[in-house]
Amino acid sequence: MRRERGLLIVLSGPSGVGKGTVRKALFSQPDTNYEYSISMTTRLPREGEVDGVDYFFKSTEEFESLIEQGQLLEYAKYVGNYYGTPLEYVNKTLDAGRDVFLEIEVQGAAQIRDKVPDGLFIFLAPPSISALQQRLVGRGTETEDVIATRIAAANQELEMMNLYDYVVENDEVQLACDRVNAIVVAEHCRRERVEKQYLAMLRGE
Repeated sequence: MRRERGLLIVLSGPSGVGKGTVRKALFSQPDTNYEYSISMTTRLPREGEVDGVDYFFKSTEEFESLIEQGQLLEYAKYVGNYYGTPLEYVNKTLDAGRDVFLEIEVQGAAQIRDKVPDGLFIFLAPPSISALQQRLVGRGTETEDVIATRIAAANQELEMMNLYDYVVENDEVQLACDRVNAIVVAEHCRRERVEKQYLAMLRGE
């Protein structure tokens, strides 16, 4: 049977919801078999973040050059900084039959939905807006003005939940990871994804 093309898994949600925490927990599990596509950004690294591990940190000029060259699957400008996904790596990995995991902002996910309609889109939601605000304040990495901007943006992003296939509440990180993994397993068994391979097998291809 032909190898099934990999699944593009898109995890996004409001700023501060814990996307990075859930992604890191998923990839710390020994049986995780996803390829993580590292995003590019023009924001400064936070304490402990490593270039080429957490993000590819680029200057604004470098990022805009990549936009002009069409080298990004998606990009967005969020709270004054660019974020984007390198295109070539994603396509090569999917063609090799590997699942690619993206952790991105809601704006970027909307772009990918148009370009890759068969992707798997998971919205990570906070238990409440107050819990989201507490997480942003607890990070201690932004000013009060930036936090207020992010909360206002989060309200708008929650209204974009209809663009996603599934919603996972991040009440506990491990539970959120379990839900994401269960969704991925189910998607790989979806008839639309496997039917072509079985029909090709019946034809002796």
